[in-house]
Amino acid sequence: ADDNTAQSTCGEVDHQSLHLEMFQNSSIGVDNSSSLAYETPLGEGGVLIMPVIYFMVCAIGLVGNTLVIYVVLRYAKMKTVTNIYILNLAVADELFMLGLPFLAMQNALSYWPFGSLMCRLVMTIDAINQFTSIFCLMVMSVDRYLAVVHPMTSTKWRRPVVAKLVNVGVWGFSIVVVLPVIMFSHTKNDMAMCNINWPEPPAVWSAAFILYTAIMGFFAPLVVICLCYLLIVLKVKSSGARVCSTKSRRSERRVTRMVTVVVTVFAICWLPFYLLNIVNIVVPLPREPAIMGLFLFVVVLSYANSCANPLLYAFLSDNFKKSFQKVLRLNRRVPIAKNCVCTYTYLLCWPMP
Repeated sequence: ADDNTAQSTCGEVDHQSLHLEMFQNSSIGVDNSSSLAYETPLGEGGVLIMPVIYFMVCAIGLVGNTLVIYVVLRYAKMKTVTNIYILNLAVADELFMLGLPFLAMQNALSYWPFGSLMCRLVMTIDAINQFTSIFCLMVMSVDRYLAVVHPMTSTKWRRPVVAKLVNVGVWGFSIVVVLPVIMFSHTKNDMAMCNINWPEPPAVWSAAFILYTAIMGFFAPLVVICLCYLLIVLKVKSSGARVCSTKSRRSERRVTRMVTVVVTVFAICWLPFYLLNIVNIVVPLPREPAIMGLFLFVVVLSYANSCANPLLYAFLSDNFKKSFQKVLRLNRRVPIAKNCVCTYTYLLCWPMP
């Protein structure tokens, strides 16, 4: 092996997250001649534990986001403009979770067993939904800005039909942004790994793509989001007590609080991921157990964000909470007649006193 191979960096790990591979497997210092077998930096325990963690995150994320999608589509009162954007975010999170089983299998087997076509498909879906999530949050923040700062003049724009068109535009823009992934994703070296294989010079292409995705997929949308909430805060402060004077105003504040928390959690979950990738450009990180543990932790943290959103909706939105309870039958006593109460536990009815 040459000196570049001997000085391994995090970019050489073949069993990383599929969305992390977009950044790392082609990063500076990578040796694309990896063989099918390699020594796992975290040892055999890591090989066994990580797939289990990925499958758990996947299961929780799929169940939670499926529940969100169902209640928004099922109940008429849930079809608000904000909830249509939340529906789009839940769909993106749901599809994002579908990449985790492939990641778990790649970790367990230490190579990519699904073929080049499946590699490109999974990488593309993973990347599209990664960008769609942050774009959805940006759109939701702009919607909050319009609802709070321009409540009267924005009514013609804050309609369900407009929200649906915006969602279509978000998906279209996400596809355009990830065109490099679609073009260059495939397996190499007898299906040793699913990766983005850049043209010459690969180091320059890789570094440029890392910065491109960090800016387009995180920092630029985050600037827009922060600007929206800064303007909202200024509006609330200037309005003073009048903001709380009506029921509709209080409702808008609750929705704004929910969206703010969702955005904050997203930033907390994804910031370490992007920072670690950028640091690895400047100073290639050594392939050591501690670094690899951190490396895989930020990957799991970024995926786990898609599990957190349904929980946040349940805690921060009364409408979502009641809809979840209705679907899951968590309300044990449900009135079915004027003088009768039924329990789901015993399926019995008795007269009310």
